[in-house]
Amino acid sequence: MGFASLGSGSKGNGTVVSLADRIFLIDCGFTIRQTEQRLARLGLSGGDVDAILVSHEHADHISGVSGLAHKYGIPVYASHGTLKYDLKGAVCHAFDGDSPFELHGVQVNPVCVPHDAREPTQFVLSDGVEHVGVLSDLGCVTSHVVAQYQHLTHVLVEANHDRDMLIRGSYPPRLKRRVGADYGHLSNEQAYDLIGHIAHPELQVVVGHVSEQNNNRELLADGMAPLQAKVAELQIATQAGGFGWVGQQPISRQISFA
Repeated sequence: MGFASLGSGSKGNGTVVSLADRIFLIDCGFTIRQTEQRLARLGLSGGDVDAILVSHEHADHISGVSGLAHKYGIPVYASHGTLKYDLKGAVCHAFDGDSPFELHGVQVNPVCVPHDAREPTQFVLSDGVEHVGVLSDLGCVTSHVVAQYQHLTHVLVEANHDRDMLIRGSYPPRLKRRVGADYGHLSNEQAYDLIGHIAHPELQVVVGHVSEQNNNRELLADGMAPLQAKVAELQIATQAGGFGWVGQQPISRQISFA
């Protein structure tokens, strides 16, 4: 299996999960060209992607889905509410939040989360051995979310902002209230508490969706440092590069010609 990111932040998101010899792309907030370039950095192409799972309709998660799906004939899966967004040219399949379904031998669990979108979900994917969770864009940590993200092997968790930096920053008051609200984004402290609830010695953690305006990588790393002893690995994703493969890199199924 493998777990990697095309990029993580307000300018675009995309997480790649390789399980059961299949490639799943969770969200795509980049242009086709950007997505192809970012996939290539991971040794993949658009033709390797078996399915796109969409968490919600905000542009940094969905803007590139339609074009990529249409170009490569990739099916798209999203909640009924998310699919009110018109994904022209894409073959779309609706699912019910909190109702797991099987896709190419992998169980997909779409977890309902508090966020200011139509019907937002995040995802846990499992092949029965590896359990990969992606958890970005939620405003608060609920007992339901904690329960659904137990016993993972790998997880991406949002740590969007430092509360003091958000308050003192340049965002207009309305946007500050939105980001810091229960349907906005997780603060560093909230992310720390969530990871603490699901931590175990075999868990590999990536912290993502880090704001470039309202957070600081050094501050975040210092704050997360006490968790290092509780998990197998903890790293921070970036907007520009996401993060490289965690676990074994999958072999591209594309045919190459010498």
